[in-house]
Amino acid sequence: MYRLSTLTKYLLFAIVVLALSSCKTTAPRLNYYQLAHAAICLDMDIEMDDYHPLYIESAKWIGTPYRYGGNSIRGVDCSGLTYAIYKKVYHKKLNRSSEDQRTKDCRRVSRNRLQEGDLVFFHDGQRKRKANHVGIYLKEGRFIHASSSQGVIVSSLSEPYYKKRWMQGGRVDKKRR
Repeated sequence: MYRLSTLTKYLLFAIVVLALSSCKTTAPRLNYYQLAHAAICLDMDIEMDDYHPLYIESAKWIGTPYRYGGNSIRGVDCSGLTYAIYKKVYHKKLNRSSEDQRTKDCRRVSRNRLQEGDLVFFHDGQRKRKANHVGIYLKEGRFIHASSSQGVIVSSLSEPYYKKRWMQGGRVDKKRR
């Protein structure tokens, strides 16, 4: 029978402890199921360098019915949606109206410089200086918003309705304070 020396036993023990302790990582684990679900719900490819929490949270809201003044999954309006997603994803509290979000919560960004997470603002066609609709830009010209007729959906900035009513983009400082 082969007997291990005390020093060998301690070395093997140390190796096993190191091997087991190295399995724990501080990096967040990627949940491929959530990403695949989000990609299907949002009808877009989600790349590795995209900000996954934004897409995963946005997908949870798809199909939520429109409710003026609402800010829950049972019913939400456009600024309630942006408020709720920003609070969850970026830990930021936005103002509760689209005009206040435009004027108080962000700085102006041109359409060709939009980045994921930027807000997109629209007017109603009559009062062109006041935002009465807001959404969150995702990527590739697409944004999530609460439509009064269809509930929470993803739309394209190139759709004639939104091209005609485009006001501006807005970038919120997403860094934690």
